Amino acid sequence: MVTIPVMTISSSDGPRPMPVIAMGTASDSGISGSDVMSSSTIVEAIKVGYRHFDTAAVYRTEKPLGEGISEALRLGLIKSRSELFITTKLWCASADRHLVLPAINQSLQNLGLEYVDLYLIHWPLKVIQDEFKLPVPKECVAAIDIKAVWEAMEECQNLGLTKSIGVSNFYPKLIQQILSFAKIPPAVNQFEMNPLWQQKKLTGFCKENSILVTAYSPLGAFGNNAWGHNRVMECDVLQDIAKSKGKTVAQISLRWLYEQGVSIAVKSYNTERMKQNLDIFDWSLTKEDMEKIDQIPQRRHVYLIGSMSVEPNDIMAEIDAELD
Repeated sequence: MVTIPVMTISSSDGPRPMPVIAMGTASDSGISGSDVMSSSTIVEAIKVGYRHFDTAAVYRTEKPLGEGISEALRLGLIKSRSELFITTKLWCASADRHLVLPAINQSLQNLGLEYVDLYLIHWPLKVIQDEFKLPVPKECVAAIDIKAVWEAMEECQNLGLTKSIGVSNFYPKLIQQILSFAKIPPAVNQFEMNPLWQQKKLTGFCKENSILVTAYSPLGAFGNNAWGHNRVMECDVLQDIAKSKGKTVAQISLRWLYEQGVSIAVKSYNTERMKQNLDIFDWSLTKEDMEKIDQIPQRRHVYLIGSMSVEPNDIMAEIDAELD
């Protein structure tokens, strides 16, 4: 079994270790993931060596994740829940101060846990819908009252419902707003990052402000995912490097991210690929490899709630301007 390196994350208990690779649990459809991920998948992942799991209220994979954790404990694969690091996220429909505590409590009920290790605001906006459907109509998207929501996130940590809090898909301007009033600064910012969308400006900003980065879609969400693409896996530069090293393209992409000093959320429910995705720590990319990857043309893919996004509006235009 692979031992996964850790990064240090700030928390209510002081500095805590966070495994640098998380198993992602977003579904192929982008929502309603319970029909594609079972508790047995989680048990298998724990057997392989995963100790960090990334979920979200909107994925609807919290319940099978919790069931998998319970089964792993019953089987003795882990001795206690504290051996795992669990991340979940506040969905946009609950991005109001009075809805944050009910939302995390519902997530904890789904997971069957007393606390999560990391709770993130999923997107820097609010969605007003009676029932979540894609695409999200433009009129259902509103600006988030970040001060009020962040204060509620801080309350979640102060109450012990989460050990750490952070954000996802946030850009520098809004993070700076949080930092101007936060009693507890964001510990993590999770966003799309891979060799074809390297996010150098945003990554640099986070590092300057002691915010850990977690890269999602590290392989472009390859597969049947409605918001995924296969440009990472089909990239000639990455394929050439992989061939020269006897590695997979996925391993090259994940190793590149690891060498950027970021954590990674990668998803595969195939046991062999689960193992391959963890086999990136006993070798490295050369300076020439890194230079070649650095020259890959950049193209953003994930655009609000996946490619099935709302039409461009003032909120997203501001985000785009920050990330250019």
